[in-house]
Amino acid sequence: MTEFAPAERLSDEQVRECHRRLGATPLVQALLESFPGPALVLNRCRQAVLVNRKLAQLAGRVPTELIGLRPGEIIGCIHAGEQEAGCGTTRFCRYCGAVRAILGSQATRQETVEECRIVVGRGGVESALDLRVWATPIQVDEPYTVFAIQDISDEKRRAALERMFFHDILNLVSGLSGLVEAWPELKDQEDEILNTTQELVRELVEQIQAGRALAAAERGDLEVQMRPVAVRTLLVRLRERHSFDSLAAGKRIVIDPLDGEPVICSDEVLLARVLGNLIKNAFEATRPGGTVTIRFEGNAGGATFAVHNPGVISEEVRCQLFQRSFSTKPGRGRGIGLYSVKLLVERYLKGSVGFRSSPEEGTVFWVRLPAI
Repeated sequence: MTEFAPAERLSDEQVRECHRRLGATPLVQALLESFPGPALVLNRCRQAVLVNRKLAQLAGRVPTELIGLRPGEIIGCIHAGEQEAGCGTTRFCRYCGAVRAILGSQATRQETVEECRIVVGRGGVESALDLRVWATPIQVDEPYTVFAIQDISDEKRRAALERMFFHDILNLVSGLSGLVEAWPELKDQEDEILNTTQELVRELVEQIQAGRALAAAERGDLEVQMRPVAVRTLLVRLRERHSFDSLAAGKRIVIDPLDGEPVICSDEVLLARVLGNLIKNAFEATRPGGTVTIRFEGNAGGATFAVHNPGVISEEVRCQLFQRSFSTKPGRGRGIGLYSVKLLVERYLKGSVGFRSSPEEGTVFWVRLPAI
């Protein structure tokens, strides 16, 4: 974990002077432009004093507008403006790979390489980036840091989808294969085997559909079908479906009492996928003997679904939830569940998603949908 970065910034006049001095050395700018991706030179306060054209193109601004800004402010990190001192000084920055790389290089005067998950917001639309960043010290008239960026979002996306298909689906197929092989020896348990087989097949189809939907959602061409949804029917079906998950072994799932027979307008398939992901995460955080609770509240302003579990989320995990490649579980290519929840809810169902967690209340993930 990185401690908060220093908040100190040089004045605009001081930064412009650094920019003038470095710019007077053509070799430095030429080397910066030779980088295959976005790159910049930072002063001791992590402010840009030189940038290459690739970084300006990524930011959608002219190079001179970026002088004096910090990396998160240039890229458009959604947390960069949360504190007056800017990028590197929020609680989220303590877990940022870019901050770790820069501070590490400044402290050791050695090249430092990190991976960085960042959510950027432009024009009211948020998108996830996975980056590999290099921070390398150089000495001109004073110490500087060359900061280079490589977008590895496609690499991380492939790893996540590969895990979904090569790990999860292989497990399901292995389970089906085992049942088929054992069938002749278990004639007296045919009903149980049939039910288990049907459940495995449903889960297999669901995994494939989820992967296809996520790929379409990230491309921006997922089709949404808004229709009336009977809330009680949806929640009962989710409870029955997920009661048989392996994650649910020794645990209960209950639905808080509903008032009447509420009906909302939404895409039932996408909403079921969103709530299903939240239920699975809740089971993962619940110990045997514990209970996962689903709640619904509707009014003229819209509808809210909430999934509660008795666990508590640590500060480090809270700051990185909903990022595409972040997961509390070990293993390469995980972490796609909550990312897909946020993507589907905010971009396609036009709602919002969030959570709260405390020792007194446990953890609640909520989805709010607008009235339509």
